[in-house]
Amino acid sequence: MKYLIVITMLFGLFKTNTAEAQNIPASIYDFKVEALDGSIIDFSKFKGKKILIVNTASKCGYTPQYEGLEKLYEQYKDKLVIVGFPSNNFLLQEPGSNANIAEFCKKNYGVTFLMAAKIDVKGRSAHPIYTWLTQKQYNKFDNSVVKWNFQKYLIDEKGNLVNMFAPSVEPMSPEIVNAIKK
Repeated sequence: MKYLIVITMLFGLFKTNTAEAQNIPASIYDFKVEALDGSIIDFSKFKGKKILIVNTASKCGYTPQYEGLEKLYEQYKDKLVIVGFPSNNFLLQEPGSNANIAEFCKKNYGVTFLMAAKIDVKGRSAHPIYTWLTQKQYNKFDNSVVKWNFQKYLIDEKGNLVNMFAPSVEPMSPEIVNAIKK
């Protein structure tokens, strides 16, 4: 019994320290992340616009969604910001460097929406922004798991997470377009 208490206490400490070590901001607007080009993407500049956050990969069956994301961005950029987060978490489908990813996106899909530097979107090394997106204790909306590349999170004009779209949902689908038009 004494060992069970010690193990339970240790597990509790590790769990708390992991979350605390990430220092998760209370608001999406408190995040600043590195962009593919080394500059900083400051989410506080997006107040008053919807934000669509998407984890991306260059060698995935969903990679052609870059085209739809760019079309969505071009059509709604007066009220929408899209931020792509390249990730190599799913079957090593984003093996390139930040420079390789930037070149691929521009050359193959003409991407002009914001692209962050490559990060982890799940597991112990998940970037804090993905901890915020996937844990209700931070986002005040819902818990979720990043299931694959091109999962999409929609944040409203006030900084509230309001929807999550599965990787298979196309960027120009009625459900995403209607959520942006609201």
